[in-house]
Amino acid sequence: MTAGETLRGLLSAGADDAPAIVAPDGSVLTHAEMRSEVDRLAGRLRSLGLGPADRIAIVVPNGPEMALAFLAAACTGCAAPLNPKYRTDELRFYLDDLGAKALVTLPDDSGVVARAAAGEAGAAVLPVSLTGSVNGRAGALDLVAGSGAGGAPAPGRPTADDVALVLHTSGTTSRPKIVPLRQRHLARSAAGIAESLALTPGDRSLQVMPLFHIHGLLAGLLAPLSAGGAVACTEGFDAFRFFVQLEALEPTYYTAVPTMHQMVISRSDRHRDTARAAGLRFVRSSSASLPAPVLHELGELFGAPVIEAYGMTEATHQMCANPLPPAMAKPRSVGVPTGIELAVLDDRNRPLPPGERGEVSIKGSTVIDGYENNPEANAASFTDGWFRTGDEGYLDDDGYLFLTGRLKEQINRGGEKVSPLEVDEALLGHPSVAQAVTFAVPHPKLGEEVAAAVVATTAGSPVDERELRRFLSQSLAAFKVPRRILVLDELPKGPTGKLQRIGLAERLGLAPADDQ
Repeated sequence: MTAGETLRGLLSAGADDAPAIVAPDGSVLTHAEMRSEVDRLAGRLRSLGLGPADRIAIVVPNGPEMALAFLAAACTGCAAPLNPKYRTDELRFYLDDLGAKALVTLPDDSGVVARAAAGEAGAAVLPVSLTGSVNGRAGALDLVAGSGAGGAPAPGRPTADDVALVLHTSGTTSRPKIVPLRQRHLARSAAGIAESLALTPGDRSLQVMPLFHIHGLLAGLLAPLSAGGAVACTEGFDAFRFFVQLEALEPTYYTAVPTMHQMVISRSDRHRDTARAAGLRFVRSSSASLPAPVLHELGELFGAPVIEAYGMTEATHQMCANPLPPAMAKPRSVGVPTGIELAVLDDRNRPLPPGERGEVSIKGSTVIDGYENNPEANAASFTDGWFRTGDEGYLDDDGYLFLTGRLKEQINRGGEKVSPLEVDEALLGHPSVAQAVTFAVPHPKLGEEVAAAVVATTAGSPVDERELRRFLSQSLAAFKVPRRILVLDELPKGPTGKLQRIGLAERLGLAPADDQ
């Protein structure tokens, strides 16, 4: 084992006096100060009896405090960051499911719900308050234990094979699965992302993704730190403040999900000079397919390459990415494999030749060994050494991967298969449509019918459903044209900003489609 195979080893990369953590007010922790702060906070956790085998839940809003709490927890035992917007019942479920031994929250009102959930959880959960502020100087934070403290200091520090981070899958169709990521998974993935993006000590990410999600933790936080660079830790994505943050915090890139990019574009009319003046080296998109029109508009707005990547929690985020110039990036592709082996398999686990669609499958040093305590899911997802992602796609002759949709999201209209991504992109080609999501609605005879929801380019502007259907019929086969198109002020999204197609008809209150 090398130092670089652990999270603490990863943090050794930056020069002592170089910026590491930048707060929203512009104050800075250097790499030396960050390491000192992480070591001190980890020492406090160890003094409370927490060690490599223990799950440390974290319910702290985005920002420098959350970043340091995560780093300290993962350098002590196993970090389990949770969404601060969860309600008591949800938090209690996750605390019980994870077997959390401690819960780190803020002592203010933001931690009230989490502390209540910890009190109701089946297992004893040690409440720990993260106090102070990161702004101004290193060493301004502390971890103060509540009732139940007093365990003997835990011996030892995590090794490469210890689990450093646990996250749940989204659980759209079943009970969420626990994904255990080891220290070596985090270290190798962060280094691989940094290599694919050619990150250097001069790079700084504008961290807008939630830090309870693998995308933000790896591409926004750990990758730049692993290269000796810096992270501007915002309170989270805010389209109204984005361009102010861009100007004040001076990042060299930001990474986000497509819906966030679309919101940036929708707010860009008055900020085009700021966007160009920011001098971003690139913009990165991941966690969902980026429609081609959005990719083009982003590139025009920032005058920078837009790097579309493909990742998932089970692979410690990034699996593929389009390369930076002067190498070729292919529109509509998520790029080439980065750090993993990838194949497109048929239903008999046989690799398919270029151009043929099948299930995207991966293996490699950043892929999990298996879900925790879930033999059924492991049997379904891991076959012959491959992890089957549930995504459909194909490779071209140059080895670039093109995704055609989630297998579970594919719409089966009376035997005709419809890719929601294809319909999304066609809708976005209409000048009155700013955002679009295509989904299945139950049908009594066909099984499923195609429906869509859109957001207009200008709030309050009229969007004619019949005109959209006529427009789509020019480029799509008749069976792919949505029977219903809803116009909404905002598309329903999950906690990480991703669009969720499965179950959307029910959430929108759509009755089964009729035969008309």
